[in-house]
Amino acid sequence: MELLIYIFAGLFILVLLFFILTYNYLITLRNRIDNAWAQIDVQLKRRYDLVPNLVETVKGYAKHERELFESVTKARAAMASAGTVAEKAKADNILSSTLKSLFAVAENYPQLRANENFKMLQEELAGIENKIAYARQFYNDSVLSYNTAIQHIPTNIVAAIFNFKAREFFKTEGSERENVKVKF
Repeated sequence: MELLIYIFAGLFILVLLFFILTYNYLITLRNRIDNAWAQIDVQLKRRYDLVPNLVETVKGYAKHERELFESVTKARAAMASAGTVAEKAKADNILSSTLKSLFAVAENYPQLRANENFKMLQEELAGIENKIAYARQFYNDSVLSYNTAIQHIPTNIVAAIFNFKAREFFKTEGSERENVKVKF
């Protein structure tokens, strides 16, 4: 009888240990996603702050490109008001494509390309774009690990008990996947 009590106590401890370790693992994965999203936000904020300086630098050389500057301003405003992952992804993609158009316009102004401020802004923006791409990739990798974990057996039991929900990937929509067409 005493042996039976020890066996049940041991099994109970093993099951409890499994739940604790699995729960902590899921929390770690969820926090990794939150951190990855925060890193995307940091880079998007840096770009958001840099864009007005870039636009003002280019404006001095390209006064007749008003429509492009308005598009950049609208895209920047959409980025600021986006709340969900999908909204931010869409706004980010629009801003990226308008910035590509802005750089294409700048190609027509050799004096602007030679301007040190423009060069510095362009290099910084290119660096930020690379960091954003890396942060998006890290975020999506984290979401993949988390979503896979909450779907695998037996982790899915703990995930269901503690209401762990699948997270959304950072996606590019169809039109943002196409090459940017610049028209003058």
